[in-house]
Amino acid sequence: MKRALLVAGLVALPGFAHAQTLNCAVPARIERPRPELPTASEPQRVVPIGGYTLALTWAPEFCHGHARDTSAKMECGSGNRFGFTLHGLWPDGIGKEWPQYCAAAPLLPEKLLRQHVCATPSAQLLQHEWAKHGTCLHTTPEAYFARSSGLYGKLKFPDMDALSRGSVDAGKLADVIAGVNPGLPASAIRVTKNAKGWLNELWLCLDKQFAYTRCKTGTGGVPANTTIKIWRGPSGAGTSGSYHRSYTRRSSRSYSRRY
Repeated sequence: MKRALLVAGLVALPGFAHAQTLNCAVPARIERPRPELPTASEPQRVVPIGGYTLALTWAPEFCHGHARDTSAKMECGSGNRFGFTLHGLWPDGIGKEWPQYCAAAPLLPEKLLRQHVCATPSAQLLQHEWAKHGTCLHTTPEAYFARSSGLYGKLKFPDMDALSRGSVDAGKLADVIAGVNPGLPASAIRVTKNAKGWLNELWLCLDKQFAYTRCKTGTGGVPANTTIKIWRGPSGAGTSGSYHRSYTRRSSRSYSRRY
């Protein structure tokens, strides 16, 4: 029984829960990702790092609109269930620009994908995060994902189902999340929503030593008094945990950082 629970990655704690998935079964076959390369609109950019962003995606809202997408099969089907997933660890710049695609990124090995696909349930997104962001940290894929997964795995979340049933704004959501995570101040949390007002991501600000720090103004997120709607998903999927949003949909500057 213990083995089955560990494989499934079940987490169910009263009141709040760790960031790990609620229910995740690693598929027998991990789809081989395609290469992720810089483009004319997303060019290579090697600039100094001024800090980091840990990006988390609210999965119930993503799966509400993308459950039938082939690329979302693991996240939104097959009996898996997530709350907040790990989008990625992004290096921030010192000025308006951030580093990206700093070096060549060979395809990630299947063993590494298996280790992290229950935190970031897409082999292609893992490849993308390493190519665009991880290569700028001047480390190995193993060390990069160990760092991001380590930060993600320590996080706890409030009862998102209960929050979704009342009125909540971005400031209150940040306060409640900070309240169950000692060492994470509300000022280090940016909240993002989609065009219809639904919660889609949390962006957590870190300094160059990977300690949480106050977010700089003008770096994304909505004002604290912005009303946020929280999609719960089926069968209380929004109690806690992890979902990620497709990284191919952002077009505005505030969203483009998520890729």
